[in-house]
Amino acid sequence: MHLFAENLAIEIAQYYRNLALAHGAIPKIFTLVNGEGDQYLFFIDDLMLDPKEVPEFLSYIVHEHESVCYAQGTLVILDKTQQLIEFAVIDEEAAQAIVCSAELTRDLEDRPVGLTEFDKILAPKKTIFFGGLFTEQTLSEDKRQEFEELWIEMKPKILHRTMGI
Repeated sequence: MHLFAENLAIEIAQYYRNLALAHGAIPKIFTLVNGEGDQYLFFIDDLMLDPKEVPEFLSYIVHEHESVCYAQGTLVILDKTQQLIEFAVIDEEAAQAIVCSAELTRDLEDRPVGLTEFDKILAPKKTIFFGGLFTEQTLSEDKRQEFEELWIEMKPKILHRTMGI
């Protein structure tokens, strides 16, 4: 497994911890890292795409930026006060993904009151719903152009930094 994938798991856990406890918001996120350590992070809901197009777009971005790993995370609601923050880190060359989960507790007024540590396990990459984004898809030239324009439009909202090794 690439060192960037392991670092990404640690960073995304901290990112979600800060968002949950400081703001009470847990957005669906997507982040990727390329071989040079450039990291891009954005909210999936900002894409404004038909849900069927989201995996195509994410795969397009993974290939355009020559990613070595990526992660996707979301909130899973069990009931009004018990929720899970879950994410998985997918490494291009590893057969296993890093899957992380923490329990978020809210009070009856929907304020976050606690977040457990993120449990980390390895799971077969093929069992992760979004684990196949490294598989290149054939896109029409119109679709490629649409995705390229969307990426350019999104860039001002995207967190872009260089990950240290």
